[in-house]
Amino acid sequence: MRHLPTRNTRRRMIGALGIALLCTAGLAEPARAADPEPVPPAVQPLLDDGLALTPPMGFNNWNSTHCRAEFNEAMVKSVADIFVEKGLRDAGYQYVNLDDCWALPQRDANGKLVPDPVRFPNGIKAVADYVHAKGLKFGIYTSAGTKTCDSAGFPGGLGHEESDAQQFAQWGVDYLKYDNCNNQGVDAEQRYLKMRDALKAASQETGRPIVYSICEWGQNKPWDWAADVGHLWRTTGDISDNWGSMVGILKKNLPLAPYAGPGHWNDPDMLEVGNGGMTDTEYRTHFSMWSIMAAPLLIGSDLRKATPGTFEIIGNEEVIAVDQDPLGRQGEVITSEGGRWVVSKVMKDGSRAVALFNESGTAQRISTTASALGLPGAAGYSVRDLWQHKSYNSAGTLAATVPAHGTVMLRVSADRDWALHPPAVETAVEGGVFVQTGRAAKLTTQVTDLGRTPARTVSVSLTAPSGWSVRAMSPASAAALGTGETLSTYWTVSAPAGTATGSYDLTLRTSYRSPTGTRVSGTVPLTVRVVVPPPAGTSALSSLDWLSAANGWGPVEKDTSNGEAQAGDGRPLTVNGAVFAKGLGVHAESVVEYYLGGECSTLTAQVGVDDEEGAEGSVAFEIWADGKKAASTGVLTNADPAQPISADVSGAEVVRLVVTDGGDDVTSDHGDWAVPELSC
Repeated sequence: MRHLPTRNTRRRMIGALGIALLCTAGLAEPARAADPEPVPPAVQPLLDDGLALTPPMGFNNWNSTHCRAEFNEAMVKSVADIFVEKGLRDAGYQYVNLDDCWALPQRDANGKLVPDPVRFPNGIKAVADYVHAKGLKFGIYTSAGTKTCDSAGFPGGLGHEESDAQQFAQWGVDYLKYDNCNNQGVDAEQRYLKMRDALKAASQETGRPIVYSICEWGQNKPWDWAADVGHLWRTTGDISDNWGSMVGILKKNLPLAPYAGPGHWNDPDMLEVGNGGMTDTEYRTHFSMWSIMAAPLLIGSDLRKATPGTFEIIGNEEVIAVDQDPLGRQGEVITSEGGRWVVSKVMKDGSRAVALFNESGTAQRISTTASALGLPGAAGYSVRDLWQHKSYNSAGTLAATVPAHGTVMLRVSADRDWALHPPAVETAVEGGVFVQTGRAAKLTTQVTDLGRTPARTVSVSLTAPSGWSVRAMSPASAAALGTGETLSTYWTVSAPAGTATGSYDLTLRTSYRSPTGTRVSGTVPLTVRVVVPPPAGTSALSSLDWLSAANGWGPVEKDTSNGEAQAGDGRPLTVNGAVFAKGLGVHAESVVEYYLGGECSTLTAQVGVDDEEGAEGSVAFEIWADGKKAASTGVLTNADPAQPISADVSGAEVVRLVVTDGGDDVTSDHGDWAVPELSC
């Protein structure tokens, strides 16, 4: 689906902080890399045409331009130029794809599609020829309906499949994205089969093979039937450039790992990296998780305006290699407790890629074991950090203190070369994430030798902004650490009087020598929050400042509904006709976090689906206290009156208010936390 949302069409589905390797494995004989596991039948090629044997990589303009005038021939050509100039072509990006709005609203007298002469004055074939001359491939868009998804209503392919496929092949199209709007209720499988057959016939006639991207938003479970229809299929509604949307889509795509493989891929939609709605930390997570899911990597930002940080993320060839591994296995979830995700992908060489993903709004230690990843027992393991571009040795468990919304991505192998690398040393932090002015926060740093070999001349230091006080209350150095040994240093951190609430960066530095004398050092950014605890008594939650707020669409609103896409466009909170003066208006997937400081006891609210979006929304509400679910509702719809929810939050430092989509994907999922009250 590709249309800009309006108030009445809120359906996007319409009709590190360093690696840490804890040594727990016993000594064993060195082992060679394991042979690749047999590929189950679910991931065997079914189209058998040799196309898309690894997930397609390229560019699509929609996320950055929509139908604006800047989408034109000059832009498309400049993207092809940038692919070459910036090394993206060499990194594996192939396809330069057009999305909606490239055609005129009407076909010609012969029923043929007509390129917009203003946007594409030289026609589509000329653009395709330019792209091909750069050593790249060219893609185009239409819909399996009478019209495409943009509100202007450009011609769709329904009933014109053979003619359109012939035009595309003659123009030099290598990739077709086939959308789902205005489909007139025709059976989905039949609609997409008809275009498959038309593309096949056109390819045979012209010698132009075309990758076929099915974009029906996962509504008809294409993973069950599309492996012999298309080369990739969308599993969800459209992505938006925000954390809540990206994570919600991620969670829906992860369980579909058994259906993906060479020539047929789960598609969780295009990349938003660089479009500005997330931080670089969040964009690294986005790129890491799409890669470990063997998802198509289609750049959705305007590369003419991209920052060096964006090019660094999308050009990371070590992460791209995980996505493009020829075995074609999608990563699978090992654990996900408390928003601490471990996702592992079997690689063709027998190694494992692993993503340690922190969904939460505070730093978390995330761990797993080589055994849990399916690696054989070994005396040691080689571990490559794919964002730091450094290698270490380890002996068993992999762990990392991962920043909020961050991902540490590793590649782990049981090989004979592990001893060539320095030992992995974890720097972990306990406590001290929250600082109240006038009160010293206590934290502990733990530097642990997590490799098979010793770390020598170990030291740790902690620095804070000017005016802050940082004191080490115990030794901050050690002559040596053996395997599994830890240097624990106790610190006090104080913010000067008058420091405003918010996030502040401290720097944690570690240094040690490997057995061969190689100096290894690392700088770990540590974010602390200056906070004020809630006042004693009962407070309306919407009157307090949150730690963080992530929303599936638009911002979280205080004392109004979610409204539309802009701040302040909500309405009075209304659930099944009942109006509430106070509360939070959100849109699934949503997470709002508050600091409690261990001084509160109970959180209560009335919750439900806001009336502003009609009868299609369905959501579920959850309250989490320090990473443990404290209360939840079942799935609620517009037909339900507001439901009470109450949670015991005694002693909790942080409370999280979570709204999910109710398990049926995001469709008009406006949720209200009405009259939420906190007793402290």
